[in-house]
Amino acid sequence: MAANNSRPLLFRGWLPAAQSCKLAREETVPNHPDHHAHAASSTDEERATAYAEACAAAQPDPGRRVVAVALEAGEFDWEFVPGVRTRAWGFNGTVPGPTIEATVGDVLEIRLSNRLPEPTVVHWHGLRIPAAMDGTQMVQHPVDPGESFTYRFRVPDAGTFWYHSHFNETVQLERGLYGALIVRTAGEPVFDADRTLVLDDVELEKDGQIKPPGKWLESHDGREGSTRLVNGRQEPEIHMAAGQTERWRIVNAASARYVLFSVGGRPFRIIGSGGGLIPAPVSASEVLIPAANRAELAVGPFAEGETLRVETLPFNRGSFKGHRKPELFATVHLGAAAPSTARLPSRLREIEPLVTGPATPNREVRLGFSLGLRHGVEFNINREQHHHADPVPVGELQIWDVLNRSPVHHPFHLHGFFFQVLEVNGKPPGFLSWEDTVNVPAFGRVRIAWMPDDRPGEWMYHCHILEHHAAGMMAHFNVVRRPDTGAPS
Repeated sequence: MAANNSRPLLFRGWLPAAQSCKLAREETVPNHPDHHAHAASSTDEERATAYAEACAAAQPDPGRRVVAVALEAGEFDWEFVPGVRTRAWGFNGTVPGPTIEATVGDVLEIRLSNRLPEPTVVHWHGLRIPAAMDGTQMVQHPVDPGESFTYRFRVPDAGTFWYHSHFNETVQLERGLYGALIVRTAGEPVFDADRTLVLDDVELEKDGQIKPPGKWLESHDGREGSTRLVNGRQEPEIHMAAGQTERWRIVNAASARYVLFSVGGRPFRIIGSGGGLIPAPVSASEVLIPAANRAELAVGPFAEGETLRVETLPFNRGSFKGHRKPELFATVHLGAAAPSTARLPSRLREIEPLVTGPATPNREVRLGFSLGLRHGVEFNINREQHHHADPVPVGELQIWDVLNRSPVHHPFHLHGFFFQVLEVNGKPPGFLSWEDTVNVPAFGRVRIAWMPDDRPGEWMYHCHILEHHAAGMMAHFNVVRRPDTGAPS
C-alpha cells in the first residue's frame, strides 16, 4: 500500500546463544564531538563487562526464538516528494528503516553496520532492556564508519516502539535514521488489518535537498518541516476496505512537531499508547501525539466511496511557528465493502496502579532555558545543561514532579523504563497507561511514578525535541543496587 512502505524485516532464525553477540571494538577510542560524549562515567572495561553480561542474559523464553536482524546505516537517494530525489540517510536503503517485528519473549540480535560518513549509535525507544544495550554514548562507543556493533536483548513487552540514531540527532534523524519496532503477544484484539504509520516532516531547499540545521529560532522551536511524511512519503494515499476496522499504530518520529491526530473528524477508539495496550478502549475524534510518542487506534468502519483526511489539527505548543489550520498527512480512500472479523473487547489488559492515594515526590525535574551564544536559546534541567542527576536505587518507587519553567511544551522521555502519569497540572490523566514519553505543558507540571527494576547502569532522561536535547535539556543518572547487598532490596 502506498502508505505502508515501512515493511517488516523478517530475517528470522535460530542463532547460537551469546557467542554470536560480539563487541565491534574493544580498544579505547577517543570521544567524538557530540553532546553525549562527556557524560559516560563508566570505564571501557566496565562497559565491556556490562555488555558481555547483557549478551549472556539475553535468552529467549521457552518456545520463542532469536530474531536476527541486519541493519545497515547508509546514504542514498530517496523521494520524499514524488519526482524529487533527495540525498537521505537511513537503514537498509529506506526511510523509515524496515519495521522490525518480534513476539514477547523473543531475543532480538541486531547487527548494525555503519556506511555513513560519520559515527552513529541506535537507541531502542521504549524498550525495557539492559542499560548496556540502550544505544547511547553513555554505554557504548559510537560505531565509526566502516565498523559494526551487535545489540542483543530479550523483548519483554508488547507494543509499538521505534528505533533511531542517538548521535548528532538533529542531522541524523532529520535525514531519516529511524524505523518502527513492533512487538506482539498472544491474546491481542483481532482486527481486519494492522497498519503502521510513521509520521515525520522534513524541510527541503529549492534543490530538493534537506536544509541544514538552523539558528536561534529553530533552537527555540525545534525544526518543523513543511513537507509532511507518512512512512517516508509526502501526503500518500491509504486504501482501506469499507466496513472493516483496522489497527493503526502511529509513531511520531518528527524532530519537534506535535500531532493532534484526526481522521476526517470521525470517531475512533484509542487502544494503546507508548507502553502498549491501555486497560479499555477510549472513544475520541482526536489524540495528541507529541514528538517521539506513539498511539494505537482502532479505526473504522467507514462507508464505501468515502474520502477522509488524515491530518494534524491546530495545536499551540508555544512555538513561534504557529498552526492555525489543519495540515494534511495522508488521504484515506474507501474501496468496496469487505467482511469484517474484527473483535475489540471491552477490556484490553490489566494495569496495576503504582500509587493509590496521596503521593510525595522524591525528585523534581525542572525543565528550564536561558539565552546563550552557541544556540541562541540554551536549555537545561535543574539549571544545568546535560545535568548529572542523583542515582536511583533498584526497587525504590520513584515519584517525580517534572516542572516546565519555559513557555514551550516539552515531550519528556525516560530511557529504559515505563512510568505512569499521576497528574498533569494537578488533574489525573484520562486513562491509566504505561508511558516512556509524556508532554509537559508550558509552565506546567506532570507527576509520574515508576519502579526501577533490577537493571542497573547508566540511563538518561531528556526533552525529545531534538534541538532542545542538543542544547542541553537532558540528564544522566545511574540505577544502582543497594551497596550493602549488591542486590535489589
